[in-house]
Order: sequence, then C-alpha cells, then structure tokens
Amino acid sequence: SSLPLVCFYVYLHLFSSSCTDLCSCLSGVQIVDRGLKTSLVIEDDLRFEVFFKRRLQNLMYEVEKEKLDWDLIYIGRKRMQVEHPEKSVPKIHNLVEADYSYWTLGYAMSLQGARKLLAAEPLTRMLPVDEFLPVMYNKHPVSDYMEQFEKRDLKAFSAEPLLVFPTHYTGDAGYISDTETSTIWDNEKMRTDWDRARSQKTQEQAELSTEAQNSDVLQSDLDSTARDEL
Repeated sequence: SSLPLVCFYVYLHLFSSSCTDLCSCLSGVQIVDRGLKTSLVIEDDLRFEVFFKRRLQNLMYEVEKEKLDWDLIYIGRKRMQVEHPEKSVPKIHNLVEADYSYWTLGYAMSLQGARKLLAAEPLTRMLPVDEFLPVMYNKHPVSDYMEQFEKRDLKAFSAEPLLVFPTHYTGDAGYISDTETSTIWDNEKMRTDWDRARSQKTQEQAELSTEAQNSDVLQSDLDSTARDEL
C-alpha cells in the first residue's frame, strides 16, 4: 500500500436521512480528532469494481508521488454536470477535477480536507451532504446554497473511471433510500421539506454525450485489463 488508508464504514440502514448526513460529518470529526492523514469513507450499499484495491493503491501512489494538493477524491459518485468534460489531472492516471456531483458512497478524505469541512460548521446550516460537498468545492449551480458558505476552497477530484457503484438504483428490487424519503433525525414522524423537485439523488446518472466524456484522462493498464476481465 502506498498510503495508509483508515476506512470508515457507514451503515446507512441504521439511520434516517438526516442522520446519514450526520454520519458523514462525524467521519470528518473522527479524521480530525485522530489526526488521520488519509482516510477512506465508504457506505454499506456499494459494489467494488474489478481490481479495486490495486487501482486505488495505484491512484493514491501517484497522488503522493506528484505531490497533488487535494482534500477530497470521489471513488464513487453520480456526475450531475453532463454537458462538458471535466479537467483531467496532468501526470496522474485516472483522475479528474470533480464538477458538480452527487452521492458519497465512497471517497478519500485528507486531514486538511476534513478540517475545511468542519470549519464551515455544516450542522449550523444543514444541507444534505450531496449538496454541501459541491458547495465547498465551489461547483454548485444554485447560488442560494453557495452564499451560505463564504469559504469554498475544498480541492475535489474524482477517480475516472469510478471504482465503486451503488448496489441498487431507484425501482430495483430491494432498493431503499436513506436520503430521498427524509425524516428529522430525532423525530421519525416529522417529514422534512427538502426540495425533491430539484433533487435527483436516487436516479441513475444521466447518459453522457460524446462531447461530455472525460476522454483525455490518462488511462492505466489496469483499466483495459479490467474491461477484458468483465
């Protein structure tokens, strides 16, 4: 292993929607309190891609080798901005600068990044974590959300291709949402008034046009091997 990764495993089925967001915040608290340089946060409802461990180790090795200044690296997400490609990271395979994205099923977090998120005091201006993270790396399309947080300098990236995916999508047998059918964290009888018309968390990612593909990202040998394996 190139970097020690401390893994936080988030059990989504134990919590209501708002508690799921609290879990992400508590992961950040643990990272800061324990002084963890690099951590991996994963949810319990995901599937790993072929050669997951080797691909993640290779990615983090190159991130360290190139001395990339980073706070957050998605290893699984739903890309919401699908109109144009994201910027690839020079000299690092399989990494792009993250644009507006949903889902926190898997991500690496640096100690610096966790401190930035906690400094924003997210529990005093509660947003679903899917919205909060893009706000913090200054890529959210809704200005009303952005204006609530003055400092938005989180350095966010994403693995490309992704290394983890959800086990279920909306409409699949056994699908349960902890973020779309929300209740107040300490009152199961009270529903929230979250804007579901604007939120598209539980839907599968929209199909990318040819123009929006991240086609210029450096590809590693493991990608072609993984395709052959599948």
